Amino acid sequence: MKIEHITGLVSAPFTPFDSENNVDLELIPSYYESLVRNNVSGAFICGSTGEGVSLTYEEKVAVMKKWRQVSRENKSFKLIMFLGGTNIKECKELAMEAESIGVDAVSLTAPFYFKPRNAQYLAEICREVAAACPNTPFYYYHIPVLTGVNFPMIDLLREVDASCPNFAGIKYTHEDFMDFLSCLNFKNGKYDMLWGRDENMLSALVLGSKGAVGSTYNYIAPLYNDLIAAYESGNVQKARDLQQRSIDFITLLGKYGGISTGKFYMKLLGLDCGSFRLPVHNMNLEEFELFSADVKELGFDTFRSR
Repeated sequence: MKIEHITGLVSAPFTPFDSENNVDLELIPSYYESLVRNNVSGAFICGSTGEGVSLTYEEKVAVMKKWRQVSRENKSFKLIMFLGGTNIKECKELAMEAESIGVDAVSLTAPFYFKPRNAQYLAEICREVAAACPNTPFYYYHIPVLTGVNFPMIDLLREVDASCPNFAGIKYTHEDFMDFLSCLNFKNGKYDMLWGRDENMLSALVLGSKGAVGSTYNYIAPLYNDLIAAYESGNVQKARDLQQRSIDFITLLGKYGGISTGKFYMKLLGLDCGSFRLPVHNMNLEEFELFSADVKELGFDTFRSR
């Protein structure tokens, strides 16, 4: 399989829920249109931001079908489906479903309850799941802060190279720049390395990253498109300033409870995705008012998606 390297911003969408905490598929068309309008080149659905670990199998299939339905005619928009990681049998079933639906790629994280003992076992898991969708590009999702599995990804590439034909690359959500650069350079840049830390995108660009997956691209995509443009034009100071503003927006996630804060950013865009499911904390009305004031002070209207 020829490996296509994805460039630009790939959003990690939130899964919309209604007031009863059921999946709200009707919001997805407007969500998709917002991403396209803001020059986002793809969607990594049902991942961490999309609460894939909190969705049932049937819900994940429904979300995937809806995203494929609305984006099918847009050949430049890449739809990547996160399969999960802990239940390998279910991941394989979802991979087969994803291939039949026609997504552009799938992704798998490491099992995080019964963990693989080394990179060799992790590679074996990748090969088994990837074989269930042999005609679909397969990405490993490296996010050790959540999985607790932190082998050097260069070791994984060495293990899967030539033994997993549809292994396309890695969504790299970690801060090991030495390992990331080694992966970028492996076999003359054979594999697609998608950067997954929005708050240090500039550092990844310096190393040669061309594509990134992130949650803040849902609501401040123009900031990152401007950051990339500034870096590529040689205006490094402007790129640094924009990266700092990105950090300022991301800092509010921690201040107001973590990952669920992103859905409240979406409310400010007019896309109400509801709340996160338990056990994730959601801010109350008083906190939302304080959050809204903090966001305004950072100049959200200047950088927000339209």
